[in-house]
Amino acid sequence: MSHPIANAPTEGDVAPPSAQAREAAAERLAGLATPPGALGRLGDLAVWLASAQGAVPPEPLANVRLVIFAGDHGVARHGVSAFLPEITAAMVRTFVTGRAGVSALAAAHGVHVRVLDIGVDDDLDGVPADVTAHKVRRSSGAIHLEDALTPEETSQALEVGRAVAREEIEAGAQLLLSGDMGIGNTTPAAALVAAALGLPASEVTGRGTGVDDPGLLHKQAVIDTALGRAGRRTEDPVATLTALGSADLAAATGYLVAAAEAGVPVLLDGLMSVACALTADRIAPGAAAWFAAGHRSTEPAQSLALFKLGLEPVLDLGLRLGEGSGAVAAVPVLRSAVAVLRDVALLSELG
Repeated sequence: MSHPIANAPTEGDVAPPSAQAREAAAERLAGLATPPGALGRLGDLAVWLASAQGAVPPEPLANVRLVIFAGDHGVARHGVSAFLPEITAAMVRTFVTGRAGVSALAAAHGVHVRVLDIGVDDDLDGVPADVTAHKVRRSSGAIHLEDALTPEETSQALEVGRAVAREEIEAGAQLLLSGDMGIGNTTPAAALVAAALGLPASEVTGRGTGVDDPGLLHKQAVIDTALGRAGRRTEDPVATLTALGSADLAAATGYLVAAAEAGVPVLLDGLMSVACALTADRIAPGAAAWFAAGHRSTEPAQSLALFKLGLEPVLDLGLRLGEGSGAVAAVPVLRSAVAVLRDVALLSELG
């Protein structure tokens, strides 16, 4: 049986996972009938989940919920992606029918999937109303030429994300996942990481959907121009979202902040998810303690942001699909971590 252990609040920051539960879980791990350290990362993840749940041993992860935040990006029409922006709307429809890459993984691993149109440049006629109910605007500004959002839209998108997190938590979520869909979205996401870490575009920019060498150089130039245009506003995380982000990335950031504030653990996906996690931790210091990294993507900005957040990816499979797919693929590993801490005998029980 699990024994709930309360989280103690920290003044001014997000309350951390339970230190008492972490210590009790580490003690239980050390007492298992396994050689010391033999469980490796499984043991570390089990202790983190116990701490986040405030329960030792942790409860099985029966209710895992993924939200995919979809939106278009003005830079996608400026040569930073190998695909046309119209793909975004088509993929939203594919999520709705359950035929996307992440849909297959989620079905295999018992993960609930919800897709939301936050900033798709399409009216999505015929798509269920709950998909478009939280739309902030059609597309976001081309960040090298203009702000992505108005300050009011940024606030709206952040609150949308918060509200969605609350809804998923009220639905019983024990673990939240954040996914993305939006052609061109690696450009604003890399810009968010560059802004947070004070790095030039050359260090954060990856190939996204697979741009060639000239395309990569052009993408770097776009991000550097965007950073220069944003100027000192990058010192403030919300102003950074306005200048360099997008409606969908701002909503995902609000979702991550609200999850951490509510004490619900989050398994992050690729660059977009991690860029939003880095921004969430800037907005709400301490939020990162509630996050785990599902996988390492091929985008350099993701690894840089994970290092800053102090997170080690569960998987490293060369994935760059997005959609939340890497996080969903890592869910069985977290379930395995729970299982060993719950069900392996203690040395003291062996007689």
